[in-house]
Amino acid sequence: MSVFTRSRKSTVLGGIALAGASALVLAGCAGGGSGGDDTAAPETEDRDLTLSIGTVLPQTGSLAFLGPPEEAGVGLAVAEINEAAKGITVDVEYGDSGDTDNKAYETTVPRLLGDGVQALIGAASSGVTKLFLDQAVSAGVITFSPANTSPDFTTWEDNDLYWRTAPSDLLQGEVLGNLIAEDGNSTLGIIYLNDAYGTGLEKALSETFAATGGEVVASESYNLGDTNFSAQVSSILAQNPEAIAVIGFEETATVVPSFVNSGFSGDSFYFVDGNISQWGADMPVDITGSKGTQPGPVLADDFQERLNAQWLEQGDGTELADFNYAGESYDAVVLLALAALQANSTDPAEIAANLQSVSGGADEGEKCDTFAACADIILAGNAADYDGYSGGVAFDDAGDPTEATIGIFEYVGDNMHERIN
Repeated sequence: MSVFTRSRKSTVLGGIALAGASALVLAGCAGGGSGGDDTAAPETEDRDLTLSIGTVLPQTGSLAFLGPPEEAGVGLAVAEINEAAKGITVDVEYGDSGDTDNKAYETTVPRLLGDGVQALIGAASSGVTKLFLDQAVSAGVITFSPANTSPDFTTWEDNDLYWRTAPSDLLQGEVLGNLIAEDGNSTLGIIYLNDAYGTGLEKALSETFAATGGEVVASESYNLGDTNFSAQVSSILAQNPEAIAVIGFEETATVVPSFVNSGFSGDSFYFVDGNISQWGADMPVDITGSKGTQPGPVLADDFQERLNAQWLEQGDGTELADFNYAGESYDAVVLLALAALQANSTDPAEIAANLQSVSGGADEGEKCDTFAACADIILAGNAADYDGYSGGVAFDDAGDPTEATIGIFEYVGDNMHERIN
């Protein structure tokens, strides 16, 4: 068991990352939610609440493949919360985050804030969230990301208004580093995107792999929008690594062929949540045997079916190709609704004050795994502990989940992957 302790003022609350026998325990720091006696459920009374949320998720840009499953997760949660009729109705307005290059968020965020939403769901990219988070905090609005993994958010000055259902890259970096070592590799090359996401994950991966006794023989960065990677490829291949980790987004479909066409084997790459895509024909070289990591437990078949049905109605008429961060997006909406129901308020500060409690990070709540079941507990005047499709969550004082799972995937043919752990 591997244990990380991330503490400034709080103690370990506990969390598990599954990757063989690997596990990680996370603890919180200042900068997120709050809980305790002041978040106890109010006495039973009728609720008639309307919660307004807006999405800042990638419809365009380098992470656009994450947009459909994330928006489907939001849409499904909204539909099921409203159908449950437990005293709260959720209204949603969808918006494009884009990426740090096309900057679609510069239009989306002011529009949503101007429309009076109480919470923003997004962004997927840590780099994008960093560029609008202070604006949302100044407006007194919650930002709840289903996919941000940068460790920087743990200590962000956010007035307790930033939350996420995705775990920090300290977790994914440990799991990936151990996986690469356990596969028998003693030397590693890394190519990574030079942004908040890429640099944070590269650091966590490098430290973990070195701790296993392995050697990172080369690590090269590139910038968003780059189309030629020949310099990085030459530098890394000159050190003859046994494996190469690629930390990036859609440009991976250009990066990987650059290595393969220079003689590196297509079965020795390792990917991360930003590029562990069902590449299919979009990847022009064979990567059968390569592996990658993605936060989130195995999604139940019925949940995937409900997501697909939701997306067929809500989206572009096609089925989902990926389910990346769909569970985390669904849970973000459910947790916001439960916190509002417990507070009997849609004021963002009051919702935020109850998020840790309804996640099981504070108070001894009764376990429940659907919005309706948790709502019934709250309406009876008791504390609920929601365990959702992203796991147990159990927020710490920083608004970070302390219970999270990292899945391991392998490409098995036609550049399509299957979960192996």
